[in-house]
Order: sequence, then C-alpha cells, then structure tokens
Amino acid sequence: MSVENQSIENTSTSTSPPINELHQHEDSIEVTNETPSLDVKPVQSLDGTDEESTNQDQDWSEDQPEDDDDDRQQEQRSNLFQKSVIGLLLLAFIVYVIVDSITTGNVRSIIGSFLEWIEDNPIPGFFAFMIVYFVATILFVPGSILTLGSGFVFANAFGLGPGVLIGSLSVFFGASSGAIVSFLLGRYLLREWVKGLTKKYAIFEALDVALEEKGFRIMALLRLSPIIPFNAINYIGGVTALSLYAYTLALIAILPGTVLYVFLGASAGSLADSASSGNNATVTIIVVAVGCVFGFAAIFLTSYYAKKELNRVIDAREAANSS
Repeated sequence: MSVENQSIENTSTSTSPPINELHQHEDSIEVTNETPSLDVKPVQSLDGTDEESTNQDQDWSEDQPEDDDDDRQQEQRSNLFQKSVIGLLLLAFIVYVIVDSITTGNVRSIIGSFLEWIEDNPIPGFFAFMIVYFVATILFVPGSILTLGSGFVFANAFGLGPGVLIGSLSVFFGASSGAIVSFLLGRYLLREWVKGLTKKYAIFEALDVALEEKGFRIMALLRLSPIIPFNAINYIGGVTALSLYAYTLALIAILPGTVLYVFLGASAGSLADSASSGNNATVTIIVVAVGCVFGFAAIFLTSYYAKKELNRVIDAREAANSS
C-alpha cells in the first residue's frame, strides 16, 4: 500500500502545475476595456486640401525670407516718392497760374502772343493750339480765353464759317485729350488732393452712386450745366465710381458750349474786320446777332434741362437712402 500511495502522489504532483506558476499565469492575463484605436485621416477642406497640408503650407510661408517684403516695401516707397514729387510740381504750377491770373496776368499776355502767332501761321497753329489747350486743361488754365481767341484768330485766317468749324475742332480735341489725362491724374496720382476738392462741390457726393449706374447720362448733364467749372469736373470725375469709357463718351456734351464760345470770338473778329475795311457791316451784324441769340437760347435751355434732371436724380437718391 505504501508503494501505491507514493506513486499516486508522484503522479498527481507531476500532472498539476505549481501554485506559483498559476499565480504568475493569472498575473499575466490583463483584462482591458479599451476600444480599438482608429486611424483618423486628416480632414479635407472644401477645396480638396487637407488640414495637414494646409498647416505645412502655412509653416512654409512663415519660413519665407523677409527679403521679398523688404523689396516690395522699398519699391512702394520709391513709387510714392515719385508720385509725390510729380504731384507737388503739378500743384505748384496750378497755384501759380491761378494766382497769376488774379495779380500780374503774365499767363494771359503769353496766351495773347500765342494767338497772334496762330493768326499768322494758321495751318501749324491748328495743331499747336490743340497741344496748348491740352496742357492748359491739365494745369487749370481758364479755357474761355483760349476758346474765344481760337474763334477770333481762325475766323481772321479762314473766314467766319470755316473759322468757327476749325476753331471748334481744335478746342474740342485739345480739351477732350486734356480732360482724359486730368481724369486719370485725379484717379491715380492726385486722388487725396481731389477728394479735398470735392468738398467744394457737394453734388458729386450725392451723385457718386448715380455716376456708377448711369455714368454717361449724369456726366453729360454735368457738362451741359454750368454748376461746376470744366477743369474741376475733369479731376473730380476721377475719384467717383464713373468708368473711363462713360467719361470719355460724355465729352461730346462740351460741343454746344465750345461752338458758342468759338462763334462769339469769330464774330468779334468779323465785326472788327468789317469796321476796319469800311465795308457795310449790316449783314455781318445781323448774322452775329442771330447766331448769338440762338446760341445763348440753346445753352440756356440745355443748362435748365440739365439742372432739372440733376436735381431729380439727387432727390431720388436721397429718398432711396432715407428709406
């Protein structure tokens, strides 16, 4: 019996694992309640770029050298300096012309000498007159003297009818080209100065939106109306919402006033020639008188209509803003 019991004990001992090993095995078993991790992909934006690439682009842009910024700032300062110098010189000359016209009148005497030269040289004088009128428009030189003078000298050179036609064309082309350049100067070079100029003419503040919607019609009415001087309209138009195309087309509206002023100058020249030659000036006087009456009547009617339409547009704009 002892031998069998001993063998049984040995068998049980060999088949059952040690207690220490069981404890170690239990310790090695870990129960976890963690959910399996998911691979989260970068969120893509609406334009197809993911957030990670966007962040990389931002980091790349932040790492750009500052040399490009310095070059741009230096170029901007250089352009600003050039514009400031040109603008100051232009403004200084404009101020000189205005002061001279009030005091000494040197510019007026120079214009008189130039008109005398045109009378002696009508063909080259036609083109020279356009250039001078172009410069005078930009520099705020009053155009009425030049316009009257063109009629006077061209009528003496070519006669009353041809003189009015040639003088009107020279004034129109010279004034139109100068007006376009003034418009561009007011929009890009002298913008801040022109904005100060608009304070004298509050009508442009009321018409700014209207100029954007109906630019040609409103600007043509302004050209027909004597509300604002011709040279001021050129610069002030540049700081409004008016397009260059509509502004250029509206220059056709200066023709009635141009023809009238040229005709008045040509009539004065014709009357002077008739009186000096001793001929009967009755026919000339009648023609001049009838032309002046119809001319002034046309200008008055167009000015009245233009003023009425502008007031209507301003009232409609103010009513729309108040509602």
